[in-house]
Amino acid sequence: MSEALLRWLVRAALCSSAWAAQAQGAGSSNATAARPDPLDAKASVPALTFSSPLSRFRGLDDDKPVDWRKANDAVARIGGWRVYAREAQQPEPGPQPMPPDHAGHETR
Repeated sequence: MSEALLRWLVRAALCSSAWAAQAQGAGSSNATAARPDPLDAKASVPALTFSSPLSRFRGLDDDKPVDWRKANDAVARIGGWRVYAREAQQPEPGPQPMPPDHAGHETR
């Protein structure tokens, strides 16, 4: 038998034994509870409950609607889109010069 095949078989055996051990451990906790026969139409089953995922939804009621004219006036006072356009065109700040008392430090 080739060495690669032997290694593969050992790994497969280890994985199979680990899965079997997990299955036995999970099944032992449920072994005490009697399960109804799935083929028995008259078997009692627990009632289904439905919980809507939207039941905990919070609306945006805290924010009061603003009059559009007041909102436009506020934007005009700030400077509007032109302020943001000017900010976008400004160059990025470069490296700052070192103060004289830190001249011995390296800059990276």
